[in-house]
Amino acid sequence: MTTPIDNGGPAFPVNEANQEAYCSEGMTLRDYFAAKAMHALLREASSPDGNWHIEAAASYLIADAMLEARQS
Repeated sequence: MTTPIDNGGPAFPVNEANQEAYCSEGMTLRDYFAAKAMHALLREASSPDGNWHIEAAASYLIADAMLEARQS
């Protein structure tokens, strides 16, 4: 298994003025990209047994590729 690239930081960063209102930074950009990829993958997929591990892993591979493309 390879080491994931930088997670991209927070998907929805907050500025210093409203930072205290949030208890966490929320999801990373990597998580946000994976969620978008998962949505696209599930539109075309079916899993009779409800096992979505392959699609979840593929979503993060797509997210990693998107993050890598941003660094180019």
